[in-house]
Amino acid sequence: MPTPSPRHANHPDLVALGAAIRRVRLERGLSQEELAYRSEIDRAYMSSIERGQQNPGIASILGVARALELTAAQLMAAARL
Repeated sequence: MPTPSPRHANHPDLVALGAAIRRVRLERGLSQEELAYRSEIDRAYMSSIERGQQNPGIASILGVARALELTAAQLMAAARL
């Protein structure tokens, strides 16, 4: 399992982003494993992102957004960020 981002783990913005990713993923009927595969991210890392434990880089955020068929702006709006 990935080590949490020490400075940012559980930051309210990361928790909100993770919750939005999970919500949209479930709405799309995707498993976490399938979303990770489509995003080219390790499944354990995806789990950490959804729990707000990781501070994903822009490439990861863009990959997740594309895999969810959203723009990054739409993903951020879903997270109310």
